[in-house]
Amino acid sequence: MENKQTETVLRKPDWLKIKVPSGKRYLSVREVINEHKLHTICTSGHCPNMHECWGRGTATLMILGDICTRSCKFCNVKTGKPLPVDWEEPKRVAESVRLLKLKHVVLTSVDRDDLDDGGAAIWALTVKEIKKVNPGTTIETLIPDFDGREELIMQVVDAGPEVVSHNLETVRRITPRVRSRAKYDTSLKTLEIISGSQAVSKSGIMVGLGETPEEVLQTMDDLRSVGVEVMTIGQYLQPTKKHLPVTEYVTPEQFEEYRKVGLEKGFRFVESSPLVRSSYHAERHVQK
Repeated sequence: MENKQTETVLRKPDWLKIKVPSGKRYLSVREVINEHKLHTICTSGHCPNMHECWGRGTATLMILGDICTRSCKFCNVKTGKPLPVDWEEPKRVAESVRLLKLKHVVLTSVDRDDLDDGGAAIWALTVKEIKKVNPGTTIETLIPDFDGREELIMQVVDAGPEVVSHNLETVRRITPRVRSRAKYDTSLKTLEIISGSQAVSKSGIMVGLGETPEEVLQTMDDLRSVGVEVMTIGQYLQPTKKHLPVTEYVTPEQFEEYRKVGLEKGFRFVESSPLVRSSYHAERHVQK
């Protein structure tokens, strides 16, 4: 007789329950985003903090379209062949930041391995346009790894964002199973280049993918060894049945322990709790 294995689905604990998005500020942000044909990782990534961030008038804007050339096993962003680069996008983003009256904005993007420069030129132009139209706004750029190419990473850094972030996503052992093309050491190289610049360097990981606490602590050491100043740690949530399953719901107490240890290891900021995502409380991290 054929034995069929059944996948155990973990029940989501109470501390991961979120509010349904609502409120005038939330609706105002959504209206501007829709009107200007912007993409956000808030919606593409099904971020659990969207109600909170949009409710206080902030959002993480995603440039270079909404189709990624990579297919990481944790991410709900669409994958496939992206549309051509829209060179008018930087102006629309800058104008939207003005309409949203943002004091701090986070930019991210899909991976664009189809482009010779990985999209670095659009990245730099978008930062410069935001600065020109919104001189009082600070910026965090959550960038791809650009295959570790220093000249491309520095195009973004030299445009002048206050914070440059690149997510390691998970511990070394699990990286090949979770990320489709990105490599652990390439990400560390990218972060080392950022750390040597004038910008604040930042990275984040998810937990609940089968890592051990010891591996999380080693990842902290790896990030500190290349000069990373800010770290975020949040619970992995399975977007769809096609994605990797959650192996564990890490307790709030364990997240708090990670936060304390991270600060002891020398990070200036550690945002660590179940619903934390890379851009959560990003406005705190600007000070170099």
